[in-house]
Amino acid sequence: MENVYGYIRVSSYDQNEDRQMIALRELAIPEKNIFMDKQSGKDFDRPSYKRMVRRMKKDDLLYIKSIDRLGRNYGEILEQWRILTKEKGIDITVLDMPLLDTRRGKDLMGTFLSDIVLQVLSFVAENERSNIRQRQAEGIAAAKDRGVRFGRPVGPLPQEFYKACKLWRAGEITGTEAAKMCGMPLSTFRYRTKICQEIK
Repeated sequence: MENVYGYIRVSSYDQNEDRQMIALRELAIPEKNIFMDKQSGKDFDRPSYKRMVRRMKKDDLLYIKSIDRLGRNYGEILEQWRILTKEKGIDITVLDMPLLDTRRGKDLMGTFLSDIVLQVLSFVAENERSNIRQRQAEGIAAAKDRGVRFGRPVGPLPQEFYKACKLWRAGEITGTEAAKMCGMPLSTFRYRTKICQEIK
């Protein structure tokens, strides 16, 4: 099992990696050969992934739970698959899709079929992420239309705020002085001065 590896990626520190970890441990992969990145898929600068790829050699075997662990979009998934299988000569098994196992069908037809399945699944994975983002955006927009407010609730203004705002707008005091009068940071004062638009 020395030449068998497992890779886990979760897209943020809030996500739980247990599902992927359990699947890899069931294969008796040595702990030292399981690599994990906990960060956004926004960029592909994943230190554990890079360390693992550097360590792997020809004919080593890599297990991943699902195809989208290799990249954040269709192009990246295909590129990483190409680097691993064609350039490094590594075998890959995708646990959620047994058809994607490069150990089987190493002849021309097997490779061809594997490449077709890979392209279809990569496209589906990217499309699903796009649909999720669209549903989230639509949900947020609908909530805003219903009057739902996002972020922390805005606290009441201090008694001195309106007076400080008037003096500041008249140029009689600086923003820092006005913020001190109100007992709030300058950035907060500047944000809240939108209310001063109504003060003549």
